[in-house]
Amino acid sequence: MRFDLLSRKADYIGITGSVLCIIHCLATPILLMTSALLRNDAVRTSYLSLDYLFIGINIAAVYFATRHAPSRIRTLLWGFLSLFAVALLLEDVSEIFEYLAYAASTGLVLTHLANLRFCRGHE
Repeated sequence: MRFDLLSRKADYIGITGSVLCIIHCLATPILLMTSALLRNDAVRTSYLSLDYLFIGINIAAVYFATRHAPSRIRTLLWGFLSLFAVALLLEDVSEIFEYLAYAASTGLVLTHLANLRFCRGHE
């Protein structure tokens, strides 16, 4: 029963997780420069480690969204998720990975929306 509910809500969870990740990534530089709270190493590390939470949320959302999705949607979701995870993990290596994470997150949002509109509209 729980897995059925997760399957029906997976696209909404994926969209929410990806949008929150974009907001988090856009807000981080501003907060690091302006907030005294994020100058504390423990708080800063916790805040910056939210990337792993977003990866986990999106893994679960893509898994449950693709259980009954057509192969094209399945391929796009897993591809964007892979790109998203790699880009987040490597964003300290080069600035290009940060932009790649934004693009992959946007791709996840758009593909989840397509899955809702074209594939799940009949449910």
